[in-house]
Amino acid sequence: MNDWGSGFQGEVTVSNNGSTSLNGWTVTMTLASGQSITSLWNGVNTGTSGAVTVKNAPYNGTVAGAGSTAFGFTANGSGSAPTGVTCTSP
Repeated sequence: MNDWGSGFQGEVTVSNNGSTSLNGWTVTMTLASGQSITSLWNGVNTGTSGAVTVKNAPYNGTVAGAGSTAFGFTANGSGSAPTGVTCTSP
């Protein structure tokens, strides 16, 4: 996370620790009070503050066994990194 006082930039890596490909992924995370996503890349978000869900973009949903992909975002507000970060695959 890169914090500049009035905002920050974060990157989340989605890793596949298994041997077979994942076909789609969903990350959920909770932003601290006063934080909200202003820009997101390599994913599609539902919600911009509080509890946020990010799903794969059409081009990065398949993650090979032992592979990874990442998405990033900028947010306003400052302070702590998102909490409760979990990743699921259908």
